[in-house]
Amino acid sequence: MARNMGPRFKQCRRLGVNFCGHPKAMNRAGSPAFAKRKKPTDYSRQLTEKQKLKAYYGVLEKQLHRYYEKALKSNLMTGDALVISLERRLDNVVYRIGFGNSIRLARQLVSHGHILVNGKKIDIPSYQVQVGDVISLKEASRKNEQFRNCFLGHPAFNLPYFERNEEEFSGKLVRLPERSEIPVQVNDQLVVEFYSK
Repeated sequence: MARNMGPRFKQCRRLGVNFCGHPKAMNRAGSPAFAKRKKPTDYSRQLTEKQKLKAYYGVLEKQLHRYYEKALKSNLMTGDALVISLERRLDNVVYRIGFGNSIRLARQLVSHGHILVNGKKIDIPSYQVQVGDVISLKEASRKNEQFRNCFLGHPAFNLPYFERNEEEFSGKLVRLPERSEIPVQVNDQLVVEFYSK
């Protein structure tokens, strides 16, 4: 499975957003090494927003382009549809509910078979979660100290479109998110402009 394994903190500082959620990621963001020396062009701004979106969700170029093509056929605005479909990826849902403290750990939980969707094991990180789906931690995995600490000790995002059940080690997508509710600092209109050329 292809994935980006580059230095995350350096990428956070270069893009100007803390997409990995680590408190120390932006510590040296004011360093002269990361200062912009030229006025950014339109293409540069569009490219940066696209790179931010890829970084937030941990997807590669080919995957993001496929999501864009699906978003074009949606009834919603293309930018909104793109971000909402990325938000419904199983690895992202696992991260938002709080099973993992990073998108990388969430993806590993999914691909190693620790996550159940409506009681069935799903090990595909890009699986699209539907409204009403219950995402839970496998019974045997609940005894793992790291997984327990992540879910019970890690502060979840508390997003209105998710419900958490700490007793059952589960979460549920109660409705489709609105674009304004998704905690992603990206100008999706620039991403659409980048791909529409």
